[in-house]
Amino acid sequence: MNIIIHPTYFPSITHFVAMVQADDVVFEVHDNFLKQTYRNRTHIYGANGRQTLNIPVVHSQKNRQKYKDVKIFNEAQWQSNHWKSLLSAYRTSPFFEFYEDDIQPLFHQKTNYILDFNLKCFEVICDCLQLHLNVSESQSFEKTIEDKIDYRYLVNAKKEQPQPFESYTQVFSNKHGFISNLNILDLLFNEGPNSLIYLESQTIRPL
Repeated sequence: MNIIIHPTYFPSITHFVAMVQADDVVFEVHDNFLKQTYRNRTHIYGANGRQTLNIPVVHSQKNRQKYKDVKIFNEAQWQSNHWKSLLSAYRTSPFFEFYEDDIQPLFHQKTNYILDFNLKCFEVICDCLQLHLNVSESQSFEKTIEDKIDYRYLVNAKKEQPQPFESYTQVFSNKHGFISNLNILDLLFNEGPNSLIYLESQTIRPL
């Protein structure tokens, strides 16, 4: 099974289930950047429930801007704010200390472009999961994909579809219950080495 999918900011569980179960993964890198997508946002489980983290970007005056050309607005202190949010949410999780040294540098080294940063995050997570995927990048934008499963719709935050994922223990589940399909860090910090087994056992509800 071959798929095409967007690289996103710490991809969701759905994104990783799709990638883990694919033979070949193609990252879409030639599309236009759109607002309100997971290209620059992600969800974690904070003390008050589902929490959104947004990376600020520099919007061009032009109507359309390629995803690969969009710059991060690094004048905002988003990295320190996001790291503080992750500490607050996951410091007491079973495996946070185990992966902390891998994740923390992402929030201390500046990256200019959002696509480059998302690819860095993906590489770090794959190392943490000890996951080896056959990944390539798209060569041009094609609206219709014939030879791969098209998972590019998963990037759209407004059209997200509930997924029937099994529950696992989360830090604040005694307060708010299980919250499904957060970003991959939620699974990693709570399940550690079992994360890959979990991802391989789940199924995605089709669009």
